[in-house]
Order: sequence, then C-alpha cells, then structure tokens
Amino acid sequence: MADIRIGVVGCTGRMGRMLVAEIIGGEGLILAGGTASPGSANLGRDLGELAGIGAIGRTVADDTAKLLADSDVAIEFTTPAATAAHVALAAEAGTPLVIGTTALDAGQEAAIRSAAEQVPIVLAANTSLGINLLLGLVVEVAARLGPDWDIEIVEMHHRGKVDAPSGTALALGRAAAAARGVAFDAAAQRGRDGITGPRKEGAIGFAALRGGDAVGDHQVIFAGIGERLELTHRASNRAIYAKGAVRAARWLIGQSPGFYGMKQVLGL
Repeated sequence: MADIRIGVVGCTGRMGRMLVAEIIGGEGLILAGGTASPGSANLGRDLGELAGIGAIGRTVADDTAKLLADSDVAIEFTTPAATAAHVALAAEAGTPLVIGTTALDAGQEAAIRSAAEQVPIVLAANTSLGINLLLGLVVEVAARLGPDWDIEIVEMHHRGKVDAPSGTALALGRAAAAARGVAFDAAAQRGRDGITGPRKEGAIGFAALRGGDAVGDHQVIFAGIGERLELTHRASNRAIYAKGAVRAARWLIGQSPGFYGMKQVLGL
C-alpha cells in the first residue's frame, strides 16, 4: 500500500506538536504539512524543530485549504470556531478528517455533521484507548445501577486548559445519561456554590480541577447508600492521544462519508 499523507491542522499547540512527531515516526506515514492560524508567531518555523525532533525541511503554513488538498487525511486540534470553518474546507477538498477539538456548541457540531455527509469524519473528545473503554464501562454500570445511585464526574487538567468541564468529562456524562434514558442537559449539574440545598434527584454532577501540568484525570463515581463504585482513568503522557488520533486517521482511509467516533475506530 502507498504511504498515507497526513496533514496536521493546528500543528503548533501541545497536541499538534506531538502529532507531527508521531506521524514522522510512524510506519507508512508521510507528514503532508502543518498549519497554524494566520498571524501565528510560529509561521515559517520548521515543523520538526517545533516538535522537538530536529529540522525536516517543512515549515508551518497558514493555508489550510491547500494542506487539506495535499493530504489523504487530516487531523484537526484547534478551536471550536476554527473547526467549523475547517470541516467545510475538508468537505470541499474531499479529505477525511479526525477532529479532537472540544467545547463545540450545537451549531458547530451541526456543521461537522453536515460535512460528514460528504466526507468521513471522526469526532472524538478523547482518542485514548483507555478512555474509550471507560466510556463503555460507564454505559454498562449506569444502565445496571438504579437511579438511587448518584453519579458524580471529577476531572483534573493542567493550569492552561481553557474549557471546563473537559470534553471527555462531558462525554462520560452523556454516556451515563443515555444509559439511563434521560436528557443529558436536564440532568447535568456543572457547578455548586453556596447554599445549594440537597442534591437534585437524578443529577449528573461535575467538578473541574485545574493545576500544574496534569495531563488528564477522569473519575466517574457511582454513590449508593452504604457503598460506592469509582471508575478512574489517569493519563500521564499526551502521546496516548496522538497515537489514538493517528490510528483514527489510518482507519478513515477508505471509509464511506459519515460521522464516526472512536468506538467505531477501535471496534468497541
């Protein structure tokens, strides 16, 4: 089989740099290029030096449309507003896309679903194998335990993370709500402060912690009377997300247009 050309949209962030390194070191993969937003201080920098692996003679650009046209598949970790624009470009270029951007609103997710009618797209709040297995466990536990078991989700990330709760925490909450057959938005309780009164029956609570260089910890607590079940995943290296995203990119090659998740990629 021919080598797969993978483009990285948003190559200058934490994940983007790790993706560049993962692709360059991956068997059967070619780095098609990487882009940053217009005006970025990193424009023109060598992609390899940016990723900490030494110069490769390819530089950071800002023409995402060209990168998508030059790629067999692309991986996108940017911002919600940028993602909504990028999916339209991917659909126009006919380029499959893996999206790791979180904190998307309903309109932005609708734009992704619309583009997925023309090209295959994987949208994943978290691309690690462990988290996706955790999602499956949450569904099973939430479905088996009755509504008298309270659900709380606690997550911790590094001090620079800008959205809360994390996209992964919200995905875990949505999985629990779906398993119980309740509307997530009605059940989600995203913060408590002051005299809040007793816990709302059926609520799915969230607590977001920020500090240091924590890569990503997620804990789903099922609290009953007299006993408690806790499911926990801790990430110690962001490389797990880069590996998962590249795995998703490989999987997308040859897929029909559609809206996919890591469940399909991993065969869970």
